[in-house]
Amino acid sequence: MTKYFPGPSATTTAAALALTLALTLTACSQEPAADDSPGGALSHIHGLGVRGDTLYVATHDGIHTPDATGRPTLVGDRRDDFMGFTVTASGAFLASGHPAPGSGGPADLGLVESTDSGRTWHEKSLGGEVDFHSLDTAPDSTVYGYDSTNGRLRVSPDGVTWEDRAALRALDIAVSPAEPATVLATTETGVARSTDGGRTFAPGKGQVLAYVSWGAPGALFGIDQSGVLFRGTETGTGAATGSGVRWDRVAAVPGGAPQALTVVDARRLLVATQDGVYESRDGGRTFERRVTVTSGKEGH
Repeated sequence: MTKYFPGPSATTTAAALALTLALTLTACSQEPAADDSPGGALSHIHGLGVRGDTLYVATHDGIHTPDATGRPTLVGDRRDDFMGFTVTASGAFLASGHPAPGSGGPADLGLVESTDSGRTWHEKSLGGEVDFHSLDTAPDSTVYGYDSTNGRLRVSPDGVTWEDRAALRALDIAVSPAEPATVLATTETGVARSTDGGRTFAPGKGQVLAYVSWGAPGALFGIDQSGVLFRGTETGTGAATGSGVRWDRVAAVPGGAPQALTVVDARRLLVATQDGVYESRDGGRTFERRVTVTSGKEGH
């Protein structure tokens, strides 16, 4: 007789996300520690991106990329704790977080930018003021950042001048690639939606997710705290669909709890879990491990 083991309940998933939110906010006030992962592995992953066909992994200990054998190699010489990280449509890297121990400067990087694939960085704005834990850009180049220190969404037309928008408690954000004013945020009660550029959000309802990524029109995905991947379809704003998105289960990603999710297009996805950075080329049905990951002592 086949035994059925139910997956995590919505309550359990929400509780896990609430704990992750609490730990993440607490970690903001702690000085980054040196990465203790063994050679050939990464830990404490906070973001993923691609430029061309090259994978970039933002970690507690700098930006890394895998070599031909899959061994991670540090890009440039900065070992900052990059929390928020995204690659813009033009290929620029945007990041935030904290400077490496002993490097001097303020505790929060604000928004920093690299135009040479992470080899060098310069401060763009808000140095010493803000630690963005999630960053995304709209089709019109508007930059959205979730300011974890103050629990607020901030928005900038150019990455230099900023406007404070809604206050909310979130782990991740994603901006529609077709509608610059549509923003999703993962919360303890479900995915919250804004259609006015993040000035207001409908309460999070429905599927509780840890991370969301909207790589292209028709390519919206989310992953829950247990590592189950969902594909989102916009359905309107009726109560039955929560925040206007129906979430359909795709598959469980190998490696357990997620650390980051980036969607390139409807077929190509990147997910960091507790034991690896995985890539899918078939819309999340199957995954191949690109880089080995070891769970850090204090988690994400």
